Amino acid sequence: MSDTINRQVLLVEKPSGKLGPEHFKMAEAPIPEPKDGEALLRVRYISLDAANRAWMHGATYRAAVEANTVMAGGGIAEVVSSRAPGLAPGDIVFGDTGWQDYAVVPAKHLSRMPKLEPMTHLLSVYGIAGLTAYFGLLDIGKPKAGETVVVSAAAGSVGSIVGQIAKIKGCRVIGIAGGKDKCHWLTSELGFDAAVDYKDGAVFKALKAAAPSGIDVYFDNVGGDILEACLAQMNNRGRIACCGAISQYDGVPSAHGPRGVPGLIVVKRLIMQGFIVMDYMDQRDVALKDLQSWVASGKLKVQEDIIDGLENTPKALIGLLAGENRGKRMIKV
Repeated sequence: MSDTINRQVLLVEKPSGKLGPEHFKMAEAPIPEPKDGEALLRVRYISLDAANRAWMHGATYRAAVEANTVMAGGGIAEVVSSRAPGLAPGDIVFGDTGWQDYAVVPAKHLSRMPKLEPMTHLLSVYGIAGLTAYFGLLDIGKPKAGETVVVSAAAGSVGSIVGQIAKIKGCRVIGIAGGKDKCHWLTSELGFDAAVDYKDGAVFKALKAAAPSGIDVYFDNVGGDILEACLAQMNNRGRIACCGAISQYDGVPSAHGPRGVPGLIVVKRLIMQGFIVMDYMDQRDVALKDLQSWVASGKLKVQEDIIDGLENTPKALIGLLAGENRGKRMIKV
């Protein structure tokens, strides 16, 4: 790689159906220069998330990704040069770097990160994934010891951490994941009490068998039919943390959506709340202290899926949407 060229992955077309390699292309541009209040960053690791696909549909909690622009995405980066107070060359930061080697980002949109090894943990357990799991489960789910917690996309970056935190809190934990291998991994390696394979097609029946006393807390990463199956089995005054809706992002969503809304929510007096992890950043230090303690003690296992090469980013995201990954998937640039 030339030290004067900035490789970039562009989204050349917004997909109307499933995301494919044809929607991206590699491009080259000059390395940008920072202006006042900005920093030039060398991207080290790019976070891959189902939300990347959602941003292509339109504005969410951030602006939509437009065609013929650098694909958006969070990343861990090193400051190369800075024209902003408080940032110096060598500092490690997290921000919306996009899929490229170098990025210029306003300092006000960057978070300084501690220098720790492995650096990848700043994107997984100590990054957005870990914080999302921590605050979504504990602040919205409010699990109590002895309760039953169900989490969908349980083998993914967020779900795998949610389930382990719930076990730390003394709950019975059931994961919903795709494939026998992932389900076995959840129970044999991460300590889940049971796992339901949604690819078997009988989610409601399998969930009923795994949670005969009903569900107290459901951490929803997928929406759609799986949300519907869980809604029907929630206990009175149960809590549902709505984190994402992977089933709606890529391709054609379910024709009817989850039935039982609002009927079941009313009858069972459920609390169903969406959240964005950025709302909790003023509490990040408390969360990190807990997460670091659990990792150090071995109570929380970190699973990372690291793929080398910026050019592999589109394929890696497409694979993530198809459920290829275990734990946090990221690109080493």
